[in-house]
Amino acid sequence: MAPVSNSGGPSMSDVTLPTGANSPLTGDTAEVSIEWGSGDVVDVSAVLLTDAHKVRTDEDLVFFNNPVGGDGAVRTAAGPAGTTHVTVELAKVPAEIARVVVVASSDADRPGSTLGQVPGLGATTTSGGTRIGYTPDAFAGGETVAVLVELYRRGDAWKVRAVGQGYASGLAGLATDFGISVEEEEGEAEPTPAPAPTPAAPAHVMVKETAPAPAAEPARISMAKEPLGRVDLAKGGRATISMDKADRSVTVTASLVWDGGSDARRKSGADLDLYALFVPRSEVSEKKSGGNGVIYYKELGSLEAAPYIRLDGDSRTAGRETVRITRPDEQGYVLICAYSAVENGFGSFKSYGAHAEVTDGAGSTVNVPLFNNKRAVFWVAIALVDFTDAEGVSIQHVEKYSKLMAERRPMLYTDGTFEMGAGPAEFKTTRAPRER
Repeated sequence: MAPVSNSGGPSMSDVTLPTGANSPLTGDTAEVSIEWGSGDVVDVSAVLLTDAHKVRTDEDLVFFNNPVGGDGAVRTAAGPAGTTHVTVELAKVPAEIARVVVVASSDADRPGSTLGQVPGLGATTTSGGTRIGYTPDAFAGGETVAVLVELYRRGDAWKVRAVGQGYASGLAGLATDFGISVEEEEGEAEPTPAPAPTPAAPAHVMVKETAPAPAAEPARISMAKEPLGRVDLAKGGRATISMDKADRSVTVTASLVWDGGSDARRKSGADLDLYALFVPRSEVSEKKSGGNGVIYYKELGSLEAAPYIRLDGDSRTAGRETVRITRPDEQGYVLICAYSAVENGFGSFKSYGAHAEVTDGAGSTVNVPLFNNKRAVFWVAIALVDFTDAEGVSIQHVEKYSKLMAERRPMLYTDGTFEMGAGPAEFKTTRAPRER
């Protein structure tokens, strides 16, 4: 069995469970962290069950589209890549709920994926100063869904049990066991059988035919990941847009948006420039080396061939510049930067109303604002767009500035890190004629 991490510090005690074993939960809250090897996608859910091992309603399935259940007692939340947390406030769990099972399922968007292909899958339950670890045996039978652990009542107390029960029948098998109605993919409708003929009635009997009342449709829960809507990142914040990177119809757009900040600046031009530094998927490496890819007003790029990134044009006044990014399967990292020509003066990028927006055009838009009023700088790196995220594409607020009056642009490295002032020097005058 894999040892439990000691990251919680010396005050924590550690327990490791074999399959079938249990351990008491001594705190008022239990947090179950499901972990797996980065690069894979695992969906984590919690199911609230009665003594009959059934849900009360479909709302007792707590997952990414329904992240809070049990009157607020059970919550799921994504952690860093390769981690999802299920938090249970034990004292607040409704009295009719006897157990909370924690379920892992393989990537539903990747046909043929199974839990047996996911390395490092395990669960750590933390409660009352104790970490209780569990690593299930390998899932070698084509299982796509598994109950990893369950929290259950024992008298007035709670315990955790290591379960490790897999379902080769997938979500449908688990749903059948627990009484959940799950929305399936739409397929070809089954033909409706012709109604049986009604026997002829005697001539003197009047027959009133009444259509049978239609059966009520059970409530169904959609397992499709919903769009983010609009998300405004905080300092250092990160958001992930779920995406099938094999879908060649997907286009991600990243924009530098600014309003000039004042009438005087707008009148003088308020010229900012979008630079998209990029590392293709084929060059992504844990070994750090400098990347040379850049899309900007002198190198607009292409959507029909590598790098599959193109700048729509160069705005010489306050407004918007946008890069469109296709073939997400070919992308590694894209760093969205802004450059301010020296003739703009020494106001901060924030004072120009500058921010970045990243969208998939399908209901998810991530706004990346600036928080610093640093003046007399020509460069700011605003957002890192990470296409290596197993969940889709992640957007992180970075907001790093060049040194005062420094013209050298940032350098994006093959490991996804970057350094301000490490790239070539740029010098642009707004008086120079430029092609659009």
